[in-house]
Amino acid sequence: MIFAYADLLKVSATAFFAFFGAVVTALLVGISFHEFSHAFAADRLGDPTPRYRGRLTINPLAHLDPLGTILLFIGFFGWGKPVPVNPNLMRNISPKAGMATVAAAGPLSNLIMAGLAGLPIKLDIVPWRTPFNVPSLASWGADDYLGLYLSSIVIFGIILAIFNLIPLAPLDGFRVAVGILPRELSESLARTEQWGLPILFIFLFGIPFLTGWSVNPFWDMMGPVANALIRLLTGVDTSVFG
Repeated sequence: MIFAYADLLKVSATAFFAFFGAVVTALLVGISFHEFSHAFAADRLGDPTPRYRGRLTINPLAHLDPLGTILLFIGFFGWGKPVPVNPNLMRNISPKAGMATVAAAGPLSNLIMAGLAGLPIKLDIVPWRTPFNVPSLASWGADDYLGLYLSSIVIFGIILAIFNLIPLAPLDGFRVAVGILPRELSESLARTEQWGLPILFIFLFGIPFLTGWSVNPFWDMMGPVANALIRLLTGVDTSVFG
């Protein structure tokens, strides 16, 4: 990811750190709040495991995975440390439903954060500034850079939410689907858990690589949904993807 803004160093170091910093910060905040929300939901349901493991905090250092963080800096892909949960300790809810609730809390938190970040843009307090389009920065002021930061939180919050809701293991969407689907469908999906990660990598990297990056099933499916949510949360008539 750092290479995407390397040319900005020739124009302005301030611009480079503004764009790169906005994207990285938005991703780090999004991942940290995502994992904290898993821990918070489990704790509220009666499972003290995340609290005992020091995960009931918004401190990014408690949630960031070293390899996932490194990859976040060099590419638009990363992850946090999974939150340890024991569904058998949850009160007044079945283990399967408890896991579904905890899993759903992560993507939901990203959408809430995206909505809050998008509110000043929707109210025309700050402008919409996508991190994927670097304009002439000569006329930029403080409100433009704040708009860049908030726009980055909106975009990556939505991406994190949609991506994690894919019903493939080990993503949150898998646990949500297993928890809410009728019994037979739930059991059938649960049996695919060991194949979730290979299938995910095929869709993310395998098919795009084999087609010279002309076909990308994940972005083709996610793009229209992400664009619709961005318009809804910011009021801006734009298409970031596609």
